[in-house]
Amino acid sequence: MYDFVVVGVGPPGARFARRAAEDGYDVLALEKGQIGEPLACSGHVSTDIWDFTGEGARESLFQNEIYGARFHVDGPESDAYPFYKQEVASNVIDRVGLDRHLADLAREAGADVREGHTVTDVTEHRDRVTVVANGPDDTLEFEAKMLAGCDGPRSRVRETLGLPEPEELLHGVLAFSEEEDHQDFVDVHLTAPTFFAWRIPRGDAGVEYGLAAPPGVEVTKHFEELIDGYEIDVSHRCSGAIPIGPPDRVTSRRAFLLGDAAAQTKPFTGGGILYGMTSADHAAREIDPDRPTTLAAYEHAWREDLAREQTLGHLLRRAYSLPAPLQHVGLGALSGEIGVHMDRPTSLVSPAHLRTVLSRLLS
Repeated sequence: MYDFVVVGVGPPGARFARRAAEDGYDVLALEKGQIGEPLACSGHVSTDIWDFTGEGARESLFQNEIYGARFHVDGPESDAYPFYKQEVASNVIDRVGLDRHLADLAREAGADVREGHTVTDVTEHRDRVTVVANGPDDTLEFEAKMLAGCDGPRSRVRETLGLPEPEELLHGVLAFSEEEDHQDFVDVHLTAPTFFAWRIPRGDAGVEYGLAAPPGVEVTKHFEELIDGYEIDVSHRCSGAIPIGPPDRVTSRRAFLLGDAAAQTKPFTGGGILYGMTSADHAAREIDPDRPTTLAAYEHAWREDLAREQTLGHLLRRAYSLPAPLQHVGLGALSGEIGVHMDRPTSLVSPAHLRTVLSRLLS
C-alpha cells in the first residue's frame, strides 16, 4: 500500500509528489496522458517560479523577461496605459517543459511517476483509498493511505468523492504565432466580458495570444476579433477551463484536492501555478497519511496563506466590468511605475508600492 497516490502530474501534483517523497513517504503519481500535454495554460509567471525548480531550470525553460503590462480598454490600436517596474516583474517560460522538469524532480526524489494512466474510479474506505486506472496495457488497482486529487478544473477525483465544485469555470483559449518578439511588456485587453484578453511576447519562441470569459460568452468570436486586430496568423490553438473561487471544502475522509481541482488560482488572472505549488507545500508539511485528522490542518494552512490574496483578487476583477469611461479614467490616473508583485494583490498596499507611487506623484 502506498502512503499517497497523486492523480495528475501538473505543477501542484508534481510538487506534492516530490515533497512527500523527500519526506520518506511511498508515493505513486499518475498522469492520464503525456506530462505537460495538451498545453492549456499560459507560460507567463512571476520570477518566484525559480524557487520551485531545480538546478539548470532557468537555462532550459526561460524565454523572455517582462517589466510591465500595457492595458487597453479597446483593441490593439487603442491608447495603452503602461504599468511597469524598474526590475524584472515576471518571466515567460516553456510551459510544457516546466511540467516535465517538475515531474523529473519528483522522480529524482523517489516518487513513482507514471504516464498514460487514466484514473476511472476512486473509493474511500475507513483505512485506505482504492484507485482504479486504465494503464497502457491493462486496468490496474492501487491502494493508498491518502489520495491527492491534482487532476485539473474538471477533476474526476472531486466529482467521484462528491466534493463541491469551484464557484466558477471560465472558458480560456490560447494560440501562438511564430513572430519573434523580445519586447518586455505584455498587452492586456479589457474586451472580454468580465475578464480579459492578452498578448505575451516569448522571445525567439513566438507570441502567445489568449482570452478568457464565462460560459455562454462567444469566446471564439471575441478571440478572433483580438487576432484580427493584431493582423496575425496563429496556430497551435488550445482551450481549457479556468476555475475561479475555491469551494468551502477541498478534503474528504482520506483525500484532498490541490491546484486547479481546488480552484487555488488568482481570481484576477486565472493563473494557478504558484498558488497550486504553494498549497502543495502546505499539504506536504501538514498531512500525515497515518492521521486523517491532519487534513484539517492542510485546509486551514492554505486558506490562511491565500485567502486575502484571493479576496483582493476578486475585487480587482470587478474593475474589468466597469464602464469604459471609468476604466479610461482609472487607468490614466494609476498608470506608471508600480511596486506590485503579480501573485500578491496585497502588495498594492505594501510599503514598496506606496513608496513608488508617492515618489511618482512628487516628481
